Amino acid sequence: MIPQDTIVALATPSGAGAIAVIRVSGKDAIAICSPLFRSVSGKELDKQKSHTIHLGHIVDEERVLDEVLISIFKGTNSYTGEPTIEISCHGSIYIQQEIIQLLLRKGCRMADAGEFTLRAFLNGKLDLSQAEAVADLIASDSEASHQIAMQQMRGGFSNEIKKLRDELLNFASLIELELDFAEEDVEFADRTQFKDLINRITKVLKRLIDSFAVGNVIKNGIPVAIVGEPNVGKSTLLNALLNEERAIVSEIAGTTRDTIEDEINIGGIGFRFIDTAGIRETKDVVESIGIQKTFEKIEQAQVVIYLVDSSQLTAPSASDISPKGREVIIEINQIRNKYPQKPLIIVANKIDKLQQDQIDHLTAEIDNIHLLSAKTGLGVEELQNKLLEFVNTGALRNNETIVTNTRHYDALLKALEEIQKVQYGLDTGLSGDLMAIDIRQALYHFGEITGEISSDDLLGNIFANFCIGK
Repeated sequence: MIPQDTIVALATPSGAGAIAVIRVSGKDAIAICSPLFRSVSGKELDKQKSHTIHLGHIVDEERVLDEVLISIFKGTNSYTGEPTIEISCHGSIYIQQEIIQLLLRKGCRMADAGEFTLRAFLNGKLDLSQAEAVADLIASDSEASHQIAMQQMRGGFSNEIKKLRDELLNFASLIELELDFAEEDVEFADRTQFKDLINRITKVLKRLIDSFAVGNVIKNGIPVAIVGEPNVGKSTLLNALLNEERAIVSEIAGTTRDTIEDEINIGGIGFRFIDTAGIRETKDVVESIGIQKTFEKIEQAQVVIYLVDSSQLTAPSASDISPKGREVIIEINQIRNKYPQKPLIIVANKIDKLQQDQIDHLTAEIDNIHLLSAKTGLGVEELQNKLLEFVNTGALRNNETIVTNTRHYDALLKALEEIQKVQYGLDTGLSGDLMAIDIRQALYHFGEITGEISSDDLLGNIFANFCIGK
């Protein structure tokens, strides 16, 4: 499967910039680039040491294309595990294309998406889960997603899976050996030790599977729906959270006719805030569509902020909740009953309009209500901290493995299913030949994660999502 040709691609983003990096990899990379490079000190590129940088010019016969720095990586001591040249040129689009076209004429071909990382995998520089982490690292846009990708790329996840697979493989070999001596009724695999291993594997798999719930939202951002009646300050709160004028703010009820989404980083975690149309009875066709979308967004959200206007909840005397406040309490209970598993934060906005005795009465009437003023910013930081409480970052702080990849999650579920079959076989005294089938299947699913077992179609699907040049 290891390709023998030499590939080239732009490793930096396309477009003009200060510099651009053109990457060349393959067995003939140095031989192709050497005649095209004229060192300022007269050095021959193919005679230089690995991991050195050289200043000179890229020339097309006698035509100088650019002054460049060339990094040279010989043998297998490179990212791809094969001879590699990286050309740092000026960032002109014209210069980039001229150099790439020259290299294509001299024997290179354009790299496919993710082909440099694919070659790193095929040459044993990375396993498959580490290769996938490269794409996650490039796409990371928060401290948490960056930390998870780095931990996986360093092999934390791979090492955990490999250790389990090696131990299981050892017992599988002993059970397979028993089958060769079936007539002698001998037992090579200690069943007590085997049960302990299966219990340990089960615990690890369940922990990794459970971590996907956290890892998935960290990787993709946690969707938070801001809902409530019209004109309670949803758009103002969104602007306060984003610290910019993202949503239109108006005194006219029903200004927001559609959902508005934006993302911010709180404590290293990405949150996608969705400002929705207000929930109310309306005859306006356009607004009613927006309200329907509100309920759809609540379904999709991980957390719901129910926003109310605090000035409408209290009676002037502060001795009682207003009729409107009673209606709000009923609506809150309806949402809690409809979405019992969904975290719901009750937020009372516009508290800058209330007296202290009104605030005290409000907090006494509605449990766990969060008070803020989106207009002045009072209580916004406390709301951000409350949102962080819904994310289990303990595993991040302890540098534990967190699964973020759907393919890995699926393989772990299938591996756990097979391990539970093995557990059942041990508990019921199932014959070794039948248990061996389940063990082989579990080993297969472990191998799928690290790439010890892979197919061309699987690799094609994974690396097709990479950018060209990586």
